[in-house]
Amino acid sequence: MVTLRDDTFRGITALMHETVGLAFADSKKSLVSSRLGPRIQRLGLASFEDYLALIRNDEGGGGEFQAAIDLLTTNETYFFREPAHYALLEQELTRAKPASLAVWSAASSFGDEAYSTAMLLADLQQQGRIGVDWRVLGTDISDRVLRAATEAVYPEERLREVSPERLRRHCLRGEGTSAGLVLMHERLRERVRFGQLNLCQPIEAIGPFDVVFLRNVLIYFDPPTKAEVVDRVLSQLRPGGLFFIGTAEGRVACKAPLDVLAPGAFRKRAAPA
Repeated sequence: MVTLRDDTFRGITALMHETVGLAFADSKKSLVSSRLGPRIQRLGLASFEDYLALIRNDEGGGGEFQAAIDLLTTNETYFFREPAHYALLEQELTRAKPASLAVWSAASSFGDEAYSTAMLLADLQQQGRIGVDWRVLGTDISDRVLRAATEAVYPEERLREVSPERLRRHCLRGEGTSAGLVLMHERLRERVRFGQLNLCQPIEAIGPFDVVFLRNVLIYFDPPTKAEVVDRVLSQLRPGGLFFIGTAEGRVACKAPLDVLAPGAFRKRAAPA
């Protein structure tokens, strides 16, 4: 196995922080080594120094910088993760009965969160609790996970929190060689779209949104970057809109005024006149 020197570790982490905002403490050196080491061997490189030079070179990297991001970020997810958030969303939408609704899954990973939300909204629409005009946008920095999200095919295990009735309404089960996989129904896929976006860069006017999920991504950022990302994301949320972060991520300091609704759940307060 190749060895990760301290100076090379700092070079890799500095590059990740400068370009995509990822922050790695010194205690994460072994994690970086274990995630990137096998990749370096598969590429036939002699050292971490060679790999750092490769990902620094946009033209010569051949997408390797994106591959490094994928390796260094955990994309473990599943449908209806943190179900209390979906219960709160259902409660709030039932009370408001919006005629139209725009939802943003700002760190959508493989799309589990975006399609979970679409399932809920489709059910609420069918029950007459929201209008027919709704849509979901999922964004992520990883092109690899976005390609998978667009395909909308998932292992059944990832849908373990989805009720059998909801599965029958919104999913098509695979057979034969596709057994154990499910495909999101076309009715859902036509409501959900995906795009690549770096939360650490200025965001064009993609909103405004009524609901924004920014869950389980802030753990990768240092405190100043967290605050910048949250304010950048909240600039796309309507006053009165709902904002969700991971329940374990705590409240993040930001300029936008927020009212706490529940752990990891907030409402954006209207700015004073």
